[in-house]
Amino acid sequence: MLKQSVVMHTLEAALQTGADFAEVYAERTKSNRLETVNGVVETAFGGMDYGVGIRLFFGNRVLYGYTNDMTEKSLIQTARNLAMAQKGENRQTIQPLHPYPYQNRNPIQVYPNDVEKQKKAAYLFAASAAATAYHPCITQTRASFFDVTQEVLVANTKGVWAEDNRIRSRFSIEAVASSASEKQSGRLSPGGSVGFELFSQIDVEETAKDAARMAVTMLGAGNCPAGKMPVVIENGFGGVIFHEACGHGLEATAVAKNASVFAGKLGKQIASPLVTAIDDGTIPNAWGSANIDDEGTPTQKNILIENGILKSYLVDTMNGKRMGMASTGSARRQNYRYAPTSRMTNTFLAAGDTPVEQIIRDTDFGLYAKQMGGGSVDPATGAFNFAVLEAYMIRNGQICEPVRGATLIGKGAEVLMQIDRVGNNLDRAQGMCGSISGSIPTDVGQPAIRVKEMTVGGRG
Repeated sequence: MLKQSVVMHTLEAALQTGADFAEVYAERTKSNRLETVNGVVETAFGGMDYGVGIRLFFGNRVLYGYTNDMTEKSLIQTARNLAMAQKGENRQTIQPLHPYPYQNRNPIQVYPNDVEKQKKAAYLFAASAAATAYHPCITQTRASFFDVTQEVLVANTKGVWAEDNRIRSRFSIEAVASSASEKQSGRLSPGGSVGFELFSQIDVEETAKDAARMAVTMLGAGNCPAGKMPVVIENGFGGVIFHEACGHGLEATAVAKNASVFAGKLGKQIASPLVTAIDDGTIPNAWGSANIDDEGTPTQKNILIENGILKSYLVDTMNGKRMGMASTGSARRQNYRYAPTSRMTNTFLAAGDTPVEQIIRDTDFGLYAKQMGGGSVDPATGAFNFAVLEAYMIRNGQICEPVRGATLIGKGAEVLMQIDRVGNNLDRAQGMCGSISGSIPTDVGQPAIRVKEMTVGGRG
């Protein structure tokens, strides 16, 4: 993407006023999106985005600038303009650049850019037809396929020269069920760091039927009762609660500022002994995986919580410097317009050994949250409010009537301590996570868990 000589000259310009550290991040990204509504193509576009971000450290202060003019003259001028905003103590030297060799964890079988739009659309038509045929009350379907190819180069004054080629694909299906007075929807969006072979790994028609089933079930559901009760949260996207209410609090972005409820608690019990939480950016072909992070550090498997004990935070270079800790390969950014910071990759609660059926049988009364929705979280306190897209009451150890309008309310730190059952059915689901370094792909996951007491909001 950029010649080493161009990068070296840019780094030299960045150091001219005494910066402690300089970094060049170059990116070229091609994306495609195809979307159908009720089996008719509504959106079909492709685009290219490219540019370079330049980052400087002056002590604990960070300066960041970017440009999409990738000529040597432009990059040097951008670096000079950035450097002139601050003066450092002394002039650093650039260590020799050493390419980082790695074995690609995310092999691609069929490159999406090589696949014709008609072939992509055929899967969307099939998904729409399957959802529509599920039940007469399905009144709308929306199916899409998105793929992105991102080439990345990271080089810095510490001698890092790291390149990565990241390809991700994602299919999404939404079904809307309607009656005379209301509408309910169901949505599923599987994906991964894979190519067009995604469609050989999932059954689009079965996925579409499941989305339709969710919408139809919730259309006929009564209102959820409110109060404190046991809650069984199903696997897969149920992990969004840990991701939002706890995971963000373990990122050095918050911990370094003492803006996290988990700051200063390394080595202490912060969760039930049944809880082990992991962030692993090395899982082959997973949605949030990469060979390197966006600072050029190899990604790794990080044990965050082990048997309830806080073992690690997610750390990037600058926040690690502030905390006196090494990077955990967790620096991420949406694109070259954002400076990187510590973020999650594939974050999940480890599996236990209890079948979910046993967890249900052991629950006399409570809520079964089968499919989670979105919500709001205060990262400083971990206080959250999450909607449940698909829920059922548990009575006498059995899953009974569906209920709608359920919300789960609480604090992440308290919920971690209240987990008293962990299932053996670990699964992960795909999502997009927003923070100060933009929107990035992340996996969330967990086995089914039971929170022995939780506040449930509802109108029943």
